[in-house]
Amino acid sequence: MEAAGLVNITVQRDILVSIYTVGIVSIDGLFFCYSLEDSMREELDAGGRYYWRRRMKVPGKTAIPAGRYEVVASHSARFGKLLPLLLNVPDFDGVRIHGGNTAEDTEGCILFGRVRDVSKGRVSDCAAVVADITNRIREAAFRGKVWLDVVNP
Repeated sequence: MEAAGLVNITVQRDILVSIYTVGIVSIDGLFFCYSLEDSMREELDAGGRYYWRRRMKVPGKTAIPAGRYEVVASHSARFGKLLPLLLNVPDFDGVRIHGGNTAEDTEGCILFGRVRDVSKGRVSDCAAVVADITNRIREAAFRGKVWLDVVNP
């Protein structure tokens, strides 16, 4: 798929475990890779809808709230390279998409990988996927905003 077609990235969370959250990533509705995040701490209200409150956050061990976020490619001082950055995430700063293998590697960010092992809470084969999504976001940004939707099960 060409970068010109990039409009929307979706992280559909599908496996919730007490210490990690696994999802499926699509670009414009087409499968792209898998995701791994920290524990999703949002709670269900009486109507069965998830909600977020700042008190739910455990620093470095909490997945970001579900929602729609603008995403840009910018230089990461920590990683020393261009990486996707999610903007205006409630109660979080510096949320990036990057590589890593377990929830210990996330610190609130979203890991992308080509392979997942749900039973072990791992993603792997990350470098090429992260480089690909970073390039797509960078190129698509010349034509407008790029959005990432995080969707709870």
